[in-house]
Amino acid sequence: MTEHPLLAALARAGMKMGLARMRSYLEWLGDPHLQYPVIHIAGTNGKGSVCRMVGAILEEQGFKVGITTSPHLQEVNERIRIGTTSISDGELDGLLRRMDTVRRAWASAVVGPTEAFPLTYFEFSTAAAFQHFADQKVDVAVVEVGMGGRLDASNVCAPLATAIVSVGLDHTEQLGPDHGSIAAEKAGILKAGVPAVIGPLNYQALAVVRSVAAERQVPLLLYGENYQALGSTDSFRYQGEGVVRDSLRLGLQGDHQVHNAAVALRLIDLLPTSLRCDENSIRRGLERAENSGRLEWVAPDLLLDGAHNPDGAQVLAHYLARLPKDRPRVLLLGGGTDKDIRSVATILAPAVDRIVATSGTHPKARSPENVVAELAGLPVEAGGSVADALRRYRDGKNLVILAGSLYLVGEARGLVVTGPA
Repeated sequence: MTEHPLLAALARAGMKMGLARMRSYLEWLGDPHLQYPVIHIAGTNGKGSVCRMVGAILEEQGFKVGITTSPHLQEVNERIRIGTTSISDGELDGLLRRMDTVRRAWASAVVGPTEAFPLTYFEFSTAAAFQHFADQKVDVAVVEVGMGGRLDASNVCAPLATAIVSVGLDHTEQLGPDHGSIAAEKAGILKAGVPAVIGPLNYQALAVVRSVAAERQVPLLLYGENYQALGSTDSFRYQGEGVVRDSLRLGLQGDHQVHNAAVALRLIDLLPTSLRCDENSIRRGLERAENSGRLEWVAPDLLLDGAHNPDGAQVLAHYLARLPKDRPRVLLLGGGTDKDIRSVATILAPAVDRIVATSGTHPKARSPENVVAELAGLPVEAGGSVADALRRYRDGKNLVILAGSLYLVGEARGLVVTGPA
């Protein structure tokens, strides 16, 4: 299901940070988010990959795992999964209609008639995931933070473990202008007495996380101090506290995923005996974990990556540097009006031969002409819609790289993997 009419209507509410609405509505639903253990994962980049690795390992062990991540690439169903299986159209429709009945009663009794859409799209879809996991009686839920952490709708859960995978410059208008401000928002998911796995952070971000953790009495497990991983996706070594694993392999592309895998493994090793995973499940889970739209080869001549901030662009540039330069490289670049597309283009320009501005159909998408204007001084040309650009530049000679927006990647993926509607 590309979109559900109830969610489309709620999209008009825009973005409203805060937890009071979410807690109140979930209480009317019977607090489904408190009916199973939760692993809560935040981060500027990498959190989706960690969610999928943790989920794949737990599923390999035989557990019934609920996974909620965002945004979706092609279908809204992707946000609510049991293991690798997205909720079906029929299940989603029934779930949302049942929840909307409660929403209307709640809004009438608690919110009042003055606000037409008291819940946002993200709040309602996250609540739907929580409810579906309760309905399905999952053994554990892996919950990705949408944005930030402190005021994110997912931060109503009571996790048994948390993680902050990374802190980079993204969503600066909402989260703050520097690493310290953004780290403070992400550290908002830390809960008293609940262990937190912290990925590689710069000094400013780590200092803030340490401060929040000390104030809340949160046990921190720090990359480089309490655990680490070295190697490549083909073979890496993980070392935790009293645990060493050699010759591990990843199904995900990019050697940066080794750091993400280390976070996932430290989380797995934190889990109680009731959720313990054996070594075979750990290895199989790491090898089969997938994350569509992140360094994803959908064809021999087409690489899709959702890089939309400086850190993500650095990862993509590093990956491209390791590929053979056996054909011209064309970067199809687009992005939303709220993204630092200039920084992304500046980082990727040395790794490609040509930059072509393109645009998807998302309401926030910049036009190709707007991208060209934003990138004044860089060698970039307007290339029309993503469909037009793909038709033009996939000529059998080029390596085409599409980046700048997960929504743009999702649209391209739909055109190439499933074909145009």
